Amino acid sequence: MAAVRYIVSDIAESIAFYRDVLGFEVQMDVAPKFAALRRDDLTLFLNVPGAGSAGKAGCNPEPGGWSRFQIETGDLDASIAELEAKGARFRGGIAEGAGRQILVEDPSGNVVEVFERVPADA
Repeated sequence: MAAVRYIVSDIAESIAFYRDVLGFEVQMDVAPKFAALRRDDLTLFLNVPGAGSAGKAGCNPEPGGWSRFQIETGDLDASIAELEAKGARFRGGIAEGAGRQILVEDPSGNVVEVFERVPADA
């Protein structure tokens, strides 16, 4: 199991995004300071700045940035259409290389990479 921690501006707003837009299940909701969500083998911890030791670690953490975790999809275009229908915001467009990906922003500006593998023979 893997775990990621994001610093967010608003726990309730972030829970709604990760639950309703990206399909996470809420494991613990201690709003307005902390929440734990799960999707497959990933646990996502959400903290507001200054809450608990994680909200203070390394100085005064703030939301946003470029670090991200990845959600894999078999059809990036269909996933983008579904996310757009749910009101998701994207940072930039589709990037292509060894795969295709797009970055979706949570309400605090943290990004999640939605990734589609490109078959080796393509």
